Amino acid sequence: MTNPSDQWWSPHRHSERRGLLLARNRIQRALRDWLDAQGMTEVDPVGLQVTPSNEAHLHGFATTAIGNDGAPRQMYLHTSPEFAMKKLLAAGETAIYTFAHVWRNRERGRLHSPEFTMLEWYRTGADYSVLMDDTAALVRTAATITGAAQLHFNGISCDPFAPFERLSVAEAFLRYADIDLLATIAADGTTDAAALATALARTGIASSADDTWSDMLSRVLVARVEPHLGHERITVLDRYPAAEAALARRVPGDARVAERFEVYACGVELANGFGELTDAAEQRRRFEIEMDEKERIYAERYPIDEALLAALPLMPPTAGIALGFDRLVMLATGAPRIDDVIWAPVE
Repeated sequence: MTNPSDQWWSPHRHSERRGLLLARNRIQRALRDWLDAQGMTEVDPVGLQVTPSNEAHLHGFATTAIGNDGAPRQMYLHTSPEFAMKKLLAAGETAIYTFAHVWRNRERGRLHSPEFTMLEWYRTGADYSVLMDDTAALVRTAATITGAAQLHFNGISCDPFAPFERLSVAEAFLRYADIDLLATIAADGTTDAAALATALARTGIASSADDTWSDMLSRVLVARVEPHLGHERITVLDRYPAAEAALARRVPGDARVAERFEVYACGVELANGFGELTDAAEQRRRFEIEMDEKERIYAERYPIDEALLAALPLMPPTAGIALGFDRLVMLATGAPRIDDVIWAPVE
């Protein structure tokens, strides 16, 4: 039987969390003010979509929509407002942002909730590096609101006001895992699983015969690289391998890597940014690869959003990014768990 005194809605638990929740409100207001001052327009896309995402390792919540004729249609709660916002960019918007509730299945823990808030924004005509500066400014804004000279999580500190470190994935693999990642990627971006397995064995990281190149990359990232990121200052992990950037355009002159980056503070991933891919044929090809991988691992696949592919040719060159708003609030307030900064968390 549930003990009411242990629930987030018990008066004593709410009183313990209320200061964090009010700080959340102040941070959200300040971030809105900053984005508005940049000339950006706030939008509010709906959460119900024809597909939750087309990434292999993201899992959506399915539901059934009943039409006026009584016919059922399977739909999903989005894992990101990205597809809807790209359609708005195709429609003519040039600088937009949203605080969107998003839903991700198979995710629960100190840093994960099945439903959370994502701050996502897009700038047309901008280099993706502009988003790195945006993110640093928003983190500083959040810290200023709470008076935090340092961000803290899991015993790790980070100065949000220090200049951020920009580090490519290949540089990080060399520095923290002693692995030459680019030596396992051909000039056209094709990956070599055998070469990466050999590199892992040399450095004492186990792999299995059925591991894909992506499986091994993820293992090294989690075990050897991510624990070092965002210590003392923010780290921008840049230029992901093209094989790990299904929604990003490739770096001009180097097809091995893409215009994708992630932002870390205190070892916590805060944001994921892209120079957005607008080639519909290439995007379809990548979506199909991702869904084939999802089917291989999880025995399921999601439909492709055909309207998105039809809209992409109308979308101008764009940089876009998604930031975990609740995680930022956690770091700025020192809260130990994501549920502590969500007004009414999932029970």
